Amino acid sequence: MEPSDLLRRVAEVFESLEIRYLITGSTATIAYGEPRFTNDIDVVAALPETKVDAVCAAFAAPEFYCSPEAAREAVKRHFQFNIIHPASGLKVDVMIPAVTPFNASRLSRAVRVPGGPAFSAWFASPEDVIIKKLEYYRLGGSEKHLRDIAGVLKVRGERVDRDYISDWATRLGLSAEWQLVLASEAE
Repeated sequence: MEPSDLLRRVAEVFESLEIRYLITGSTATIAYGEPRFTNDIDVVAALPETKVDAVCAAFAAPEFYCSPEAAREAVKRHFQFNIIHPASGLKVDVMIPAVTPFNASRLSRAVRVPGGPAFSAWFASPEDVIIKKLEYYRLGGSEKHLRDIAGVLKVRGERVDRDYISDWATRLGLSAEWQLVLASEAE
């Protein structure tokens, strides 16, 4: 299974079950920016507990690993669970968002993006991907997040709403990280 095959399957399952979702993380930065390797797909999903069994049934053994217990716990705690395709080593991190103004904003701003040759999926907006990458950089200090942001800014250029990013960076305490990105972009 190729990453685009798994992405297509995730999109088809979530859409058939009428679950609001968006693709984010490295998969999104690759779609908006510059290519790099990733073996996981990050999905934010407003998954109700009533649909956990249906999601896990769509990703059933032996082809997949999806624990209904882990998924239910993730829904209750606004955490994450995994869907794993053991034969390929590919993994889907399904993140259940807490009810916050930022999460409401990014779910409402999802955009339809081609995910492969013959399908499209809901992706986080480029701005919301950048904001989450700023957060991940603050939490872990990994330079890959800054490279991902730089790639999106380089490829998307003026189509990125920097005022939106600035506003949320201030609200989420990420202004220093955003200023670091802007300073390196100016170099």
